[in-house]
Amino acid sequence: MNVTEQEAKQLLQQLRTRDIPHVLVKKEHFLTFRHVLVQQEDFKHFRGVAQRGGDVVYYYMDEPRS
Repeated sequence: MNVTEQEAKQLLQQLRTRDIPHVLVKKEHFLTFRHVLVQQEDFKHFRGVAQRGGDVVYYYMDEPRS
C-alpha cells in the first residue's frame, strides 16, 4: 500500500481519537508519513518505535514527549 499525505492525516486522526491503538508505517512510506506528522500541532504526542527492518510503530501519548 502506498501511503498518501491524505491517508497519513487520516491515520494520525484515528490515533488521536483512539479509534486505533497504533499505526505500523513501512520503511518505504516513512518519509511521506513523517512529513505529515511533523506538521501536526500535537506532534510531540506521537511516539515512534523503530522495528527491525526499518518499519516504525506509532502511538499517541497523553503526555507530550520532552
